[in-house]
Amino acid sequence: MLTGSIVALVTPMHEDGEVAWDALDDLIEWHVQSGTHGIVPMGTTGESATLDTEEHLQVIKRTIDRVAGRVPVIAGTGSNSTAEAVHQTQEAEAAGADACLLVTPYYNRPTQEGLFLHYAAIAEATSVPIVLYNVPPRTGCDLAAETVGRLATIDGIVGIKDACGDASRVTDIRAAVAAAGVEDFFILSGEDSQTLQMMQLGAVGTISVTANVLPAQMAEFCAAYLRGDTDRAAVIDRSLQPVHDILFVESSPTPAKWALANMGRMPGGIRLPLIPLSTEHHQEVSRRILTAGNDK
Repeated sequence: MLTGSIVALVTPMHEDGEVAWDALDDLIEWHVQSGTHGIVPMGTTGESATLDTEEHLQVIKRTIDRVAGRVPVIAGTGSNSTAEAVHQTQEAEAAGADACLLVTPYYNRPTQEGLFLHYAAIAEATSVPIVLYNVPPRTGCDLAAETVGRLATIDGIVGIKDACGDASRVTDIRAAVAAAGVEDFFILSGEDSQTLQMMQLGAVGTISVTANVLPAQMAEFCAAYLRGDTDRAAVIDRSLQPVHDILFVESSPTPAKWALANMGRMPGGIRLPLIPLSTEHHQEVSRRILTAGNDK
């Protein structure tokens, strides 16, 4: 089971848009040393939509090599093409990924049966653990709790990252999975601002954007909750809420990438159609991250 603070890692880029490989290595090391419980390369926060297949797999392989087994690597291998998702998942499995995270097919707007068959085909073609990823505001389709329950019965489909925007979906998913007779399926938050509420309902952690800029704080928050120190978790959560909010002042990962560049952790590149963070937001993004980072 994957638990705790799992970072939805940004992909560092130079100003010309080329991947900044040394900065990627440094970010990975920072996360390991900061206590991050897992790393997702090439999720949607990693700009997977604008990296070609070769780059996509290079980032995944580089992350696996650099992590060297110290924390789980959950490779983002989703696509709106089932065949492409199968290919990327097979390649990530061959590279040694601990699991793969697969976003629902975007733009196509498949039916629930289409979503079921999409994931079933990937599971049948691979043996790596598969984590579903539901994010309707980005994809235009919503993976229903009942469909998750059906998918949970398929060998290899082990959990879901849910970012539907409604924390109560955790309850619906748990009920659907239980009705299907599955006991070890896990739920991760995909909404940083709702993670505490989702964990109170049964989620076991988060795949987090905020962990990019405050890895130690996110790791401590999740660890505190999971060990039963809910008061400490609530205190940390309150300090992080302003950061969760500001990191979506423009389309993610734009604010997080600007913040990391401002912190000297990587160059400031981002790929079109995303553009660098508007100057009007610079001061407030920096202020909120600094305040939360200093809040004990």
